[in-house]
Amino acid sequence: MKTELIVDRLSVDRIRRHVVTDAVGRHIYLFDEIPSTNDALRELARAGAEEGTIVLAEAQSAGRGRMGAAWFSPSGLNLYVSVLFRPAIALASVPVFSFIASLAMTDTIWSVGLSATIKWPNDVLVDRRKVGGCLVDIATKAGHVDHVILGTGINLNVPSAELRATLGDAASAAGSMAELAGHLVDRNVFTATLINCLERWLNVYMMDGPTAILTAWRSRDALAGQDVVVRGEGTTYRGRADGVDGTGYLLVHDAAGVRHRVLTGEIRLAGAPDEA
Repeated sequence: MKTELIVDRLSVDRIRRHVVTDAVGRHIYLFDEIPSTNDALRELARAGAEEGTIVLAEAQSAGRGRMGAAWFSPSGLNLYVSVLFRPAIALASVPVFSFIASLAMTDTIWSVGLSATIKWPNDVLVDRRKVGGCLVDIATKAGHVDHVILGTGINLNVPSAELRATLGDAASAAGSMAELAGHLVDRNVFTATLINCLERWLNVYMMDGPTAILTAWRSRDALAGQDVVVRGEGTTYRGRADGVDGTGYLLVHDAAGVRHRVLTGEIRLAGAPDEA
């Protein structure tokens, strides 16, 4: 791997040099180490933080992914970022709204020369290896959505050897963008690009509606037409993924021809190693 690019620590000033947004990133909080960027932003949201507020951390001591899985969060190598949104949408609309995160991630990864796809709901793959994912936190008030937090973790410059040492066999399903691209990734530029892309997809959702988001997301779907294994609470079955419906549910036809609408659970490609 080439190492001619020396990546410094995250800097709000350096990030802002490349940010061209109106709302997302207006307020950015950068921490050296915190338990979770989502948890920190949740406290700010409860205190009245405005839409577009961002929490970044060099490291997380209690980072997590979907289904409560721990997220490997070494210091100074990757990107751990949470963004606050206050969309005037129904609770049932949140799954499709959350797709703006994976769309922004794939756009940002493409900007450094890698081809990325999305594994439902918001995991991002490069060469079929997971390099990033999104954890969605929702708060309601009087039955309405008060805020949505989209927390993103992306493996940027972590060496594959460190992934293997920490994750063991699960590392075979994970990837580092630096290893895949053959060069280190400028974390400040990458962060700014992600912020810009998030606002662009937020505007698409607000101006063109969820249909535009679904159309874009489906064009990047890594699972459509593939054999998958679905693990839910107390059940595991194999079937064929048939994309997502209009509400963001994953559609899976099992071996008996029964169609399942999946909103929660662990999904993996049949024959692929278990993920971290």
